[in-house]
Amino acid sequence: MRIAIVNDLRIATEGLRRVVCSQPENSIAWTAACGEEAVRKCREDVPDVVLMDLLMPGINGAEATRQIMERSPCAILIVTSTVAGNFSLVCEALSHGAYDAVATPVIGDKPPAEAGELLLAKLGQVNKIRSRIGSEMRTAELAKPRTNGTAQGGPRTLPLLAVGASTGGPNALRAILSQLPRDLAAATIIAQHISADFAASLTAWLANQCKLEVRTARDGDRPQPGLVLVAGTNDHLIMSPDGTLNYTSEPIGNPFRPSVDVLFQSLARCWRPSVAVLLTGIGRDGAQGMLELKLAGWHTIAQDEKTSVVYGMPQAAFQLGAACEVLPLDEIAAAIQRKIPRI
Repeated sequence: MRIAIVNDLRIATEGLRRVVCSQPENSIAWTAACGEEAVRKCREDVPDVVLMDLLMPGINGAEATRQIMERSPCAILIVTSTVAGNFSLVCEALSHGAYDAVATPVIGDKPPAEAGELLLAKLGQVNKIRSRIGSEMRTAELAKPRTNGTAQGGPRTLPLLAVGASTGGPNALRAILSQLPRDLAAATIIAQHISADFAASLTAWLANQCKLEVRTARDGDRPQPGLVLVAGTNDHLIMSPDGTLNYTSEPIGNPFRPSVDVLFQSLARCWRPSVAVLLTGIGRDGAQGMLELKLAGWHTIAQDEKTSVVYGMPQAAFQLGAACEVLPLDEIAAAIQRKIPRI
């Protein structure tokens, strides 16, 4: 991987360089001594991963993270002298899209690979995920028809709101959708764990609760502004490379149907960075998919424990570092609207 180092201390930069380069698959893309320089260099040359310090002259690492994720998104790992001592800034950076945080390794007399074992482990996890996303995105790009860039022309055009939910999900969905305006400049796609027998009833109930148009997703549907599409069969709903929604039985072994992970992972491959929300539900479905979305530049929101009926899925996302924000249910709609404008 090509890794950038952002740190105002020369000794820390050199230590990080030694740790990173102890693995032959890694190289240094560039270094920066302040947040402003990091933002500029990311615009000019986006690395695979940025190792971001927090306390620097000028803008801090949290603000630099925000600007990078807005202008040239990439995986950002916070590397700071003390995670606990800088906890508020760490949380701020994570809310802006940083993947995770780790203490700056102290090499001393140890070999760099040993001293930086935890940092290298986190880099390894990032690499596994981005390698998978990268290969699938390249496959999708080869298969993707070229479009004229209209709002319904496929990936990287229309803002998207992707929502996953399970136990307690219907009321959580109602609470959010009822607060969204009719002229929201985004399409919405929902994967709620529910039997196909009840999906139509859920869709009709939601349609009566909100200003947006709500209907069951059909094979070949394209996302449209102001339209909410709800997965409505026992198969998984996915975004295809041509920008259409389709149902698939694979993976057959996944007990959660429709799977939030399967939907989110397809969006990470096939759609521009937008907004994803993971709501109340049992299990871990959606957590890994949300992590892949976050690493692809999406703004990710998980429901908090207090307002969740079952704090399983959003908790799993939080534990993976997949959530940019963890919010109570009554604040999620406002957070969505801060990221997605009206038409």
